[in-house]
Amino acid sequence: MSLKYLEIKERIKNFDKKITVDGDKSISIRWALIASQAIGKSSAKNLLRSEDVLNALECLKSLGVKIKLKKNLCEIFGRGINGFNFKKNIIIDAGNSGTLGRLIIPLLIKSPYKIKIKGDKSLSKRDFSRVIEPLKKIGANFYPQNTKKLPFFIKGSDYLRPINYYEKKGSAQCKSAIMLASLLTPGETKIVAKKSRDHTEIMFKNINVPMKIIKKNNLDFISIQKPNIIKKIDINIPGDISSSAFFLVLTLLQKNSKLIIKNVNINPSRQGVIKILNKMGADIKLLNIKINNNEKCADIFVKSKKNLKKINCSPKLNSSAIDEFLIIFLVAAKAKGVSKFKNLSELNQKESPRLKLAAKILKMIGVKVKSDNESIKIYGNPNLKINKNIRIKNYMKDHRVFMMSVIAALSLGGKWKIYDKDSVNTSFPSFLKIVRNLGAKLN
Repeated sequence: MSLKYLEIKERIKNFDKKITVDGDKSISIRWALIASQAIGKSSAKNLLRSEDVLNALECLKSLGVKIKLKKNLCEIFGRGINGFNFKKNIIIDAGNSGTLGRLIIPLLIKSPYKIKIKGDKSLSKRDFSRVIEPLKKIGANFYPQNTKKLPFFIKGSDYLRPINYYEKKGSAQCKSAIMLASLLTPGETKIVAKKSRDHTEIMFKNINVPMKIIKKNNLDFISIQKPNIIKKIDINIPGDISSSAFFLVLTLLQKNSKLIIKNVNINPSRQGVIKILNKMGADIKLLNIKINNNEKCADIFVKSKKNLKKINCSPKLNSSAIDEFLIIFLVAAKAKGVSKFKNLSELNQKESPRLKLAAKILKMIGVKVKSDNESIKIYGNPNLKINKNIRIKNYMKDHRVFMMSVIAALSLGGKWKIYDKDSVNTSFPSFLKIVRNLGAKLN
């Protein structure tokens, strides 16, 4: 286990900069998996080169997919739907990535052999029954039969059947798993899904998968017919809004600072962090808005804000900000008044029990918190400053816990040791480089 730590002893000074962040992780992994089912050479510019995405490419290679990685280009040579070269004793290692783990399984539902699926210690604690159960109904076989967590084996079937699936957690991974399974399943697959990020739907639209979507209240009614072929998918991947969120908050909490983050994905299903921060008094603006591969992109402008205010956050915003709540909680800690967040049990199904860890870290830095398994109240203090030693350790190598801690140290002061600094490589390898370019002093 890596015990490398980052030491931060002073706050960052004011800055006025333009930056770019790494490519969007959700889009990068989905593109790779869908491109593997296409006919011919698909290409992606600005593919995220994180451990999670590189693991996805290695898993596809183990299934016989040819892949070329160039300087700023990835090429995948697809062999068509169910074109994997299945062999005996294949092992798929999803590493730390829940997205990869849950989304590659539905592409294996026609394997004639058992395939072992495994992950790291953190991923092995996460719930996979949410995708196993519907895939069983489609016809896939899992061993042990009552398994819920990694590692396990999957074996496919030649007798797949479409299902009607109700996704009620607001999980884009669960919805996308059934959508990907529909590529291999004859007939019409029907999904009723609580609102969540819709990158898979957008990619299906780009490659002309026969699909209908009706939006009603807070639900999407999706019907998909199995396509005969999938055409190649070429894409230029924009910056990740989840990665951008850390720098939005870093700027907000500084004095006399401004920042522009170039070419970020601002898909409406991902804009929750911007909406929440603006409701708390931020003045975040979207510039140069454009559409790229049916994804909405923009430059994001943010500046320092002195008088941040509390929020009673609507659960309707939860799914569009689910990966950003850790850093949003840090803003609530500096806001005036008591901020309330509820219906967030899904946070504890991430790389770590994030809601529990957020409460622990906030208390550690002197913030009053009341929380349970699905909600948190944060008693903000606009004058919050830290004048003590803080050690962040044993957080299951969750990259977002690490990055939240770095932003807290640079914004609030104190002397910090933040362990497992290599955790950022799973999602945002250039995070510390960008922090340094903004003027932070890191040891």
